[in-house]
Amino acid sequence: MEYESEAENISRTLMYHVDRPVYNEGCIETELLHRKQKKTQTIKQKLSQSLRCSSKKLQSAVYSFLPILTWLPSYPVKKYLLGDIISGLSTGVMQLPQGLAYAMLAAVPPVYGLYSSFYPVLLYTFFGTSRHVSIGTFAVISLMIGGIVVREVPDSMFNIATVNGTNNTDNQLLRDAMRVKVAVAVTFLTGIIQFCLGLLRFGFVAIYLTEPLVRGFTTAAAVHVVVSQLKYLFGIETNRYSGPLSVIYSFIAVVSKITTTNTAAITVALICIVFLVGVKEINERFKKKLPVPIPGEIIVVIISTGVSYGMKLHENYGVDVVGEIPVGLLPPVVPDFSIFAAVITESFAIAIVGFSMAASMSKIFALKHGYTVNGNQELIALGLCNFSGSFFQTFAVTCSMSRSLVQESTGGKTQIAGLLASIVVLLVIVAFGFVFETLPQTVLAAIIMVNLIGMFKQFRDIPLLWRTSRIELAIWFVAFVASVLLGLDYGLLVAVAFAIISVIYRTQSPKYTILGQIPKTDLYCDTEEYEEVMEHSGIKIFQANSPLYFANSELYVNALKKKTGVDPVALLAAKKKGQKKQEMAKNQTKTTNKKINSVVKLTNSQEMGVKHELMDGETHTDLVRNGQFVTANGDGEADCEQSLSFLNRLTGVHSIILDFTPVTFIDSVGAKALKSIMKEYDEIGVTVIVGACSRAVMENLSKLDFFDGSITRDLVFPSVHDAVLYCQYKGSVNTLE
Repeated sequence: MEYESEAENISRTLMYHVDRPVYNEGCIETELLHRKQKKTQTIKQKLSQSLRCSSKKLQSAVYSFLPILTWLPSYPVKKYLLGDIISGLSTGVMQLPQGLAYAMLAAVPPVYGLYSSFYPVLLYTFFGTSRHVSIGTFAVISLMIGGIVVREVPDSMFNIATVNGTNNTDNQLLRDAMRVKVAVAVTFLTGIIQFCLGLLRFGFVAIYLTEPLVRGFTTAAAVHVVVSQLKYLFGIETNRYSGPLSVIYSFIAVVSKITTTNTAAITVALICIVFLVGVKEINERFKKKLPVPIPGEIIVVIISTGVSYGMKLHENYGVDVVGEIPVGLLPPVVPDFSIFAAVITESFAIAIVGFSMAASMSKIFALKHGYTVNGNQELIALGLCNFSGSFFQTFAVTCSMSRSLVQESTGGKTQIAGLLASIVVLLVIVAFGFVFETLPQTVLAAIIMVNLIGMFKQFRDIPLLWRTSRIELAIWFVAFVASVLLGLDYGLLVAVAFAIISVIYRTQSPKYTILGQIPKTDLYCDTEEYEEVMEHSGIKIFQANSPLYFANSELYVNALKKKTGVDPVALLAAKKKGQKKQEMAKNQTKTTNKKINSVVKLTNSQEMGVKHELMDGETHTDLVRNGQFVTANGDGEADCEQSLSFLNRLTGVHSIILDFTPVTFIDSVGAKALKSIMKEYDEIGVTVIVGACSRAVMENLSKLDFFDGSITRDLVFPSVHDAVLYCQYKGSVNTLE
């Protein structure tokens, strides 16, 4: 109510009054605006200028490539350090169990999840532009990598499930080694792609992954993750599937072996899930009162590891555990180049999805805390993290939503928090990794599932999008269904293609309206929507809320004819038909008068009907009075006069104004359609002019040679009201004449 009263006060006190002549674009170009003289440079001059080196350019390039140099020298230790320490420790503690768990999704041994939680995080501190995101393992990316790994190195290549003893262990080690090679190759290519896209300034590619698409895609990924973890949750041995319909095959495989469920494994998992859900609820409800969130995941990992070690769950109850975790870092290894050809397509998908996740979270925190992030530098940073990390046996990483929220909410101010988190992981790798060897895999599955609760809450988008935008709901639904059924890689391609098609559909199906003036203003609104607006006599104002280009130019022309009620083609045809009938009627009159004069002499008061036969063989009766032809029933002058009268009624419109306010661009096809419209209507005496044409569209029209001898800039006006005033003046002059 306060807002409404303030708006009413403003509308009463502020007055908008402009007294100026009516301008068209011809006047503006010649009298008001004068283009600046641009210095034309040759290609050689442009190239030499861009390659010219200076200290400022060098400094700018270094600061752009290493953003840490812009904030670290002025880092306020007293203000930021304590918050970064607490945030780094909290995030690092959270990163440990997630790294182990997401390695299972990537189908590689758990220790590689720890490697992926150290190297990339360390590198992002130096090259990233966001102060709050937590780089590392992420469920969606890990699952996409896992799908590729299982496809290239399936379980069927090894007799792990049926062979016992040493051979079984050797086969499993060989399988894991081959899978690591595939994951590393994918990570290497992903890094190269992201780095090159960043250098080429392709940071804008993320805009094609609209929010409904990303949310539908990540919800589908959550379904894939849950199904893939059911085997660990129930302690069941099944093969892992990849490709289209893999989620259905995996689910059927689990259901078919549900009778072999390991009771101890499912019991441990359910206890962990209940505890983790409770801790998350407490953290959410009391987040403003708790100094730091309760680290439920690391508590579950420590306790379950201790229980597993004490009760010997693996030996006594057959519960699968993490197994051997080698202590120390691995030496760098060059990726296997022979794998690249088989995984290049999926690497593109992972590169784009990974960047999209990081860019979206970075923008959220940047807006919240008042700083900017550079999308191109984010691509470069992620590319370096993945490319460099691949030499140290990591798999592809991106921003984690859950850890980023923890890093920001616990007081993190800069990437010093991320650096400390990576150090926490490093300590475990080099000193304490053996502690987690008895950790049950079912506990990691429970951690993964609980972390997916937020993604499943995205189903709430459906009723919201149903009320607000059915097209965005369709994008969400297509992204979800395609990604569930076809897999995450093909599903993403289908979703992006559908999103692009939806844009074309929206431009092909805009809202076409006839505008009328709000009395005593220069504002114009839809005549069908508002009662107060009025149309000016003889003037039609047509608006389509879309650009004018090849995909919708024909629809635009058809809608214009339908909305204005003036079809120049039909009117010209009617005019020609009327002229033809008029000629025939004149010929009939001459023939009939000759017959009347030769047959009978009429008195002044006599009337008679004379039948005569036309050239087409039809017989008509003419009425003659005083010896002269008066009229005829049938297709004579009476029909001709009716046709011409009907034509006059339709051409009561003398001017049509095309409101170009929503037109953001026009191509050659659209310009040809516009020129055709103006010429066709001109033939029936209706003037078509353009109002509210932007400078960018004017430049497009000029480049397309739109203006010639018949169509000049005088037919284009800077506003709709200018065009209306011109049409009213033109109409009044024609009336006086």
